[in-house]
Amino acid sequence: MYVVTNRIRTKKGFAEKMAPRFAKPGPLQEMDGFVKVEVTVRDNVEEHDELNVNMYWETLENFEAWKNSDTFREAHKGGRPSGEGGGESPMLGSELVIAKVAAVLEAK
Repeated sequence: MYVVTNRIRTKKGFAEKMAPRFAKPGPLQEMDGFVKVEVTVRDNVEEHDELNVNMYWETLENFEAWKNSDTFREAHKGGRPSGEGGGESPMLGSELVIAKVAAVLEAK
């Protein structure tokens, strides 16, 4: 399994507001190999907030198929979110991190 994390830096106070949009039900859930999305917010950074969108995929090929799909293009066609009142985007930047799950421990 793979975890693809989009680490998004936002202006202070925006990560929590943006988080729900990344976990809305939709066609992503029907993609082959899609497991789940987890969204975490790190707000203890002085300069910005950090939103981590963790997407779990059975294989890297499943992720690549989604990234190259019409479903992906449709989900991203709106572009970057605007700030409150339709102003400047609250997003300051992002980084994509792809990691293979090497070990797991689950509750009994």
